[in-house]
Amino acid sequence: MPITPATATHSSSNGTADAILLELVDENGVTVGTAEKLAAHQPPGQLHRAFSVFLFDERGRLLLQQRALGKYHSPGVWSNTCCGHPYPGEAPFAAAARRTFEELGVSPTLLAEAGTVRYNHPDPASGLVEQEYNHLFVGLVQAPPRPDPEEVAETVFVTPGELAERHAKDTFSAWFMTVLDAARPAVRELTGPSAGW
Repeated sequence: MPITPATATHSSSNGTADAILLELVDENGVTVGTAEKLAAHQPPGQLHRAFSVFLFDERGRLLLQQRALGKYHSPGVWSNTCCGHPYPGEAPFAAAARRTFEELGVSPTLLAEAGTVRYNHPDPASGLVEQEYNHLFVGLVQAPPRPDPEEVAETVFVTPGELAERHAKDTFSAWFMTVLDAARPAVRELTGPSAGW
């Protein structure tokens, strides 16, 4: 991971991982403090800043990822291209670009803000709660993904019809449809009417 002012405090010189802190926010997205990542997701959940990325190929197909089976939160489920949490003080845009590269081994050739959405989604399987103020981003990807197997089990590009079929038979993250629906106006602007989003 590149060391920046926002990430410098999250690296340890002795090789052990420090506690990951999230940025707590109020209902307007204003920072009000920090909390340890797992603690912020314990019921009833603490409202914190997050981001969701939707990347598309030149044919207007959405890149989905299946979360690695080893993840403690929502393992093995399908979800949008990338999602995560900025470090305290890290801009959501920078965090979105950073995590996309860390998880998928690709950098978007275009990344644009697509608004925000606030939601509260309990995850029945883990008992954790997604209480998030989520910054949405849409963009383009031109290189094939090279996923980190500790983060991502599988990737696939889908059309809207293929997504509907997959969504009917596979398990998706609790937040997936909420963030996709919130991002749809920007997705349609990016991909054009022929893509069908």
